[in-house]
Amino acid sequence: MTEDSIIRYSERMGHLPPYLFGMINKMKMDKRRKGLDVIDLGMGNPVDPAPDKVTEMLCKVAKDPKSHRYPVAGGIKHLKQELALMYDRDYGVSLDPGSEVITTIGSKEGVSHLCLALLGPGDTIMVPTPAFPVHIYAAIIAGANVMRFPMASDEDMLRQIADLCESMYPVPKMLMLNYPHNPTGQVTSVDFFKEVVKLAKKYRFMVIQDFAYSRITYDGYKAPSFFEVPGAKDVGVEFGSFSKSYNMAGWRMGYCVGNAEMIKGLEKIKGYYDYGIFTAIQAAGIVALRDCEANITEQVEVYLKRRDTMCDVLRRMDWEVDAPKAGMFLWVKIPERYKNSQDSMAFAMELMEKAHVAVAPGAGFSKEGEGYLRLALVENEERIRQALRQVRQADIELR
Repeated sequence: MTEDSIIRYSERMGHLPPYLFGMINKMKMDKRRKGLDVIDLGMGNPVDPAPDKVTEMLCKVAKDPKSHRYPVAGGIKHLKQELALMYDRDYGVSLDPGSEVITTIGSKEGVSHLCLALLGPGDTIMVPTPAFPVHIYAAIIAGANVMRFPMASDEDMLRQIADLCESMYPVPKMLMLNYPHNPTGQVTSVDFFKEVVKLAKKYRFMVIQDFAYSRITYDGYKAPSFFEVPGAKDVGVEFGSFSKSYNMAGWRMGYCVGNAEMIKGLEKIKGYYDYGIFTAIQAAGIVALRDCEANITEQVEVYLKRRDTMCDVLRRMDWEVDAPKAGMFLWVKIPERYKNSQDSMAFAMELMEKAHVAVAPGAGFSKEGEGYLRLALVENEERIRQALRQVRQADIELR
C-alpha cells in the first residue's frame, strides 16, 4: 500500500510477520504451473484418501436436502456423544457431551477463536517454542502478550513455567501446550501433565493442549490425554482433529473437550463468527469414530515406513536425525556444511530452486526454529527417496 492509499490495515496486522509457508507454497505452485515436478515435503497435507466408509456417508447425507440448511453450530448431538465415547474408550475419561464437548472447523480455527474468547490486552500466554504459528499468533491477534520459552525436557519445561509465573505480574493467564509436538515431534507423559495441573492450580492459569497428532504414534508409544489427570478439567481444554488420523485435512473438522466454562466461551464467540460444520461432514465424522479404528492403524504403519525411509536416507547423506515417536514430520538440523545452515528460509528457497523439493523452514515456527527444517511424511516412500536423491544431487550447489 502507498502512503496516500485509502486502504489501511488494522494495527494488529503490523504484529504479523510474513507467512513463510505461504511464500514457499507460492513458489511451489509457480514452478508446477511451469510443468516442473516439485515434491512437497513442506505441508502436513495428507495425500492418502479418507476411509471409504467416511466418504460414502458424506455423499449419502449430502443428497438429503435437509442437510443443506444451517448446521447445529456446536456440533450435532450424536457426533458429540461419539467423541465422548471415544475419550472414555481410549483414555478412561468421562465427558459430558452437552457441556464439555464442542466441534470446531479444524483445531486451528478452534484455538484461534478460544484465544479471542479468553485473551485480550494486558493478558499473557506462555508458549513453548518453536511452535506451530497459530499457537503464537492467535494470542497476538487477540491482543495478548506472548511469553515464549524454549521447548525442553519435561523437568526443564516445568521449571521454566514455574519461573515465569513467579517472576511476572500479573501472572500469565494461559499456557499453550502441544503434545505430540509440531514441529519437533517431542512427546510427553501423564506425569508431566500431572505437574502442569498442579502449577495451573497454584498460579491460577488456564491450559490449552493441542492434541492434533494424538493417534499418529510409533514404537509402542501411546500419547496420553491431558484429561487422564484428575482435576485437569478444572484448568483446561484439549483440541483434537480428524485431519491426520482419518486423512480428512480438507474437510476441516476438529473438536474441543474439557472445561465447561472455557467451552462455553468458545461456543459464544463462534456464534458470532460461524455456523459450524456442514452436517454431512459431521455425519461422516461419526462413522470415522465408530468404524475406522483399523484405518488409523493402517495409516500409522504407512507413516512409520515413510519415517524409517526418510531417516535412513538422511543418515546416509550425513544429516543428523532422530526418529520421532509421534506425528507426521521429521525435525532436522541443517548440516553446517551448507552456507545457509543458519538461514532456514534461504536454504528452503535454494532447495526449491536447485532440487525442486519444498520443505518447511524452521524459522516459520519462530526464531527458535532457525537452523532447522520440518519435513512432512506425506509422500510415498518412492517419492521420498526421489526427493532426497534430488537434494543429494544438488548438494554441491547448496554449499
